[in-house]
Amino acid sequence: QVQLVESGGDLVQPGGSLRLSCAASGDIFSINSINRMAWYRQAPGKQREVVAVITNDGGPGYANSVKGRFTISRDSAKNTVYLQMNDLKPEDTAVYYCFAASRSGSDWWGQGTQVTVSS
Repeated sequence: QVQLVESGGDLVQPGGSLRLSCAASGDIFSINSINRMAWYRQAPGKQREVVAVITNDGGPGYANSVKGRFTISRDSAKNTVYLQMNDLKPEDTAVYYCFAASRSGSDWWGQGTQVTVSS
């Protein structure tokens, strides 16, 4: 099993920046089986949507709405994935969730962290 714990959500003004972190913990076999991690978000009244993805064997991918503003990165030594968010807009307001998946088809979700962009 893998546990994902997000942190870094906050209230920020438009144009500001935040960095979200997602720390993975659990048994070493499951941790080492992770080959894809991602950030999703869900705004009130909307469906959950993927924001950014990072894999073991490919480059990162981003939703069109965040390209050029958000950057996903991974520190494998710390089992942590980050989401650097710059030039935040009110429409970025949402609960942000961390997601991890293994090649065998197992997947895990974090509990979410609130990001609010407002003046």
